[in-house]
Amino acid sequence: MIRKNGPLDFDVNAYTSSSVSTSINFWTQDRQTARLIFKLTKGGVPLPLAAVTGKLVLVMSDGSRFIRDVTIVDRVNGHAEYILSDQEIKHYGNVQAELNLYYTNDQSMSVHQFSFNISKSLIDQDIVPITEYYVDEFEALRAKINELYDEAILTIDELKAKFEDLEKIETKQGAQDKVDAALTKAKKYTDEHANNSEIHVVKDDTEKWNNGQLSKITADNGTPSIYVRDVNDSILDKFIDNGLGMGTFYAIAKSKDLPNNRSFRGFFHITDATNGKGTFGWVYATDYANNIYTNYLNNNVWSGWNRMLTEKDLSSTWNQVTLVTGTTKHFAGNPLKFSIRLNTLHLRGSFEGVPANDAVIARFAQKPSAKTVFVGATVGSYGSARFTLDTDGALRFDGMSANDNSFVSRFEINESIPLW
Repeated sequence: MIRKNGPLDFDVNAYTSSSVSTSINFWTQDRQTARLIFKLTKGGVPLPLAAVTGKLVLVMSDGSRFIRDVTIVDRVNGHAEYILSDQEIKHYGNVQAELNLYYTNDQSMSVHQFSFNISKSLIDQDIVPITEYYVDEFEALRAKINELYDEAILTIDELKAKFEDLEKIETKQGAQDKVDAALTKAKKYTDEHANNSEIHVVKDDTEKWNNGQLSKITADNGTPSIYVRDVNDSILDKFIDNGLGMGTFYAIAKSKDLPNNRSFRGFFHITDATNGKGTFGWVYATDYANNIYTNYLNNNVWSGWNRMLTEKDLSSTWNQVTLVTGTTKHFAGNPLKFSIRLNTLHLRGSFEGVPANDAVIARFAQKPSAKTVFVGATVGSYGSARFTLDTDGALRFDGMSANDNSFVSRFEINESIPLW
């Protein structure tokens, strides 16, 4: 860095003049560049500067006073220096100075007094410096005091925290009282909890569960417990093989041993068994047309399916028979009608015209289990006519026998034909 040097050679002895007036001149604008260089000797040889601190005392013309530490540059050859601070260089005028050495063994020595000049730069002509006093040791002391103050504040805060902890420490009796209160509260809670039958299993509950029925009537997902998916399988055999118990079932259409060719759903109960095979029991089955059938197992033998009669079976209506076109026609005063009740086909009414022998005059969806022959009355000439209801549901006119067949104009039928 650029410096404006003021060299000073001092020999330390007791004969040197008390103060030396130097020709050194600095300017108020020599900030951070005005440097005093000291070369110290004693007895003509360099003065060692080991274990020593150099202090430079500056007394300005305005009375300001500064005491500064000098920088030891070469301790062996006795070289030191000091760069005037910005505060010091602004105090223009004659400066009285003294360099002192302070050793660590408590010895001290005044090296020399001297003076130098600081001239006012043109740019600083209107500036009047304020009297100042600065001592390096004092500033260090102030910093130390501030540091101790901060430490004291921290210590006080820590003590406050500790006292707060002490205030929180309770007596032995106080702690015991809290423990007793907590135990009382806990006992009350556990007693109430233990006696709450709504959330706890009691002995009666376990006995009820242990004595409860363990078998299920459906699978866990609610589907039937027995399935028949093969038409060659018998649902009745499935019931027997299942053994004791109640359950639900499904059987596909046309599988073996069903009441009809429809698919069936229902439930069963085998009430007795031998060697794991059902011997007694019953079954209720419903086809997809909502017809209900029952069956009973009696000592290994099924009694057979029976259809349960419904309100529809017991309160049938009369419907006009649909005659085959071209064979005959209804008598308007009493047309031929039919009704199904209790699995029986009822026929009543009259039709006009004489059909050909063996002519099919009507077809019924309700079919008898066997061919049924019956007679009706002739009208116009006393006599009778023979009719046949075949197993395919065809109603056939077989012929007639009257006093004079040529006078017969119509026929009357009033007949009940079982369909089972």
